[in-house]
Amino acid sequence: MAGSNFIDHVRLYCKSGNGGAGSVHFRREKHVPKGGPDGGNGGRGGHIILRGNKQMWTLLHLRYQKHVFAEHGQPGGGQRSTGADGADIILDVPLGTVAKTVEPEEKVLFEITEDGEERILLQGGRGGLGNENFKTATNQTPRFAQPGEAGEEALCVLELKLLADVGLVGFPNAGKSTLLSVLSAAKPEIADYPFTTLVPNLGVVSYRDHKSFVMADIPGIIEGAAEGKGLGIRFLRHIERNSILLFLVPADATDIQKEYDILLGELKKYNPELLDKERILAVSKCDMLDEQMMNEMEELLPKDIESVFISSVAQQGLQQLKDLIWKRLNA
Repeated sequence: MAGSNFIDHVRLYCKSGNGGAGSVHFRREKHVPKGGPDGGNGGRGGHIILRGNKQMWTLLHLRYQKHVFAEHGQPGGGQRSTGADGADIILDVPLGTVAKTVEPEEKVLFEITEDGEERILLQGGRGGLGNENFKTATNQTPRFAQPGEAGEEALCVLELKLLADVGLVGFPNAGKSTLLSVLSAAKPEIADYPFTTLVPNLGVVSYRDHKSFVMADIPGIIEGAAEGKGLGIRFLRHIERNSILLFLVPADATDIQKEYDILLGELKKYNPELLDKERILAVSKCDMLDEQMMNEMEELLPKDIESVFISSVAQQGLQQLKDLIWKRLNA
């Protein structure tokens, strides 16, 4: 999942199919005088359906598909023939996709979380009843039928919220991408300038006895991100789907407690429920510290969160970090 290939937000104008009209028809055969009404029902309009696909990680394939129109149902025919249903439109989306409508009203519809899960985004209109359904003892030759029901139309938004066990939270250049590249096979861009990571990256981290967990590298947060500064809140939504938040603060930070508090504050402004998640603090870039310096620094760390000293470059403290993550995931 790299570079411009990652798209986590698309807008689609969608319209499901109209139902087909019922038929007005009367039975006419050589030896059956006054055969009566036999108009069939119209077919259902096509639905627009979202289907979960675990092989997909982005909404890129929908980026240029601005309009999605399902097929209309066919009208009914004579001899009680029901019209054909309109073909459904099925859109494959990655797991963690949230569907909502913007117009005519903003409304969250559902979230796709399982592979193969199908949910109707917009429902097709019902087909109308043919005149055969309206015959009575006092009206034996009804000359009317129902029109088909109109389909639904709306401006829909699909938002992808990455499903990961651990989300990396930190300022730009805290060492998040380096940690992910060392713990997993992911190859995020790494450089010595801020905002190297412009899109989220996922990596599968191997653990003991062939176990594993998924880690997400979220683009760096800065003070004021919840108000739109830096990369703003665009990627904060991905943190909502992480079981554990792993805060990374570099050992050369001026004030580790202050940086941690700023990061926590930005998450709280965006969504206060994020503070209910499990949290771990990793002090990165510790290859520059000796044991005495670590002991002195430990006294200055936040007391309400479990912490660990690590160095991705020197492979220091990584197994201890993985043990701690696994323990929290299975608590």
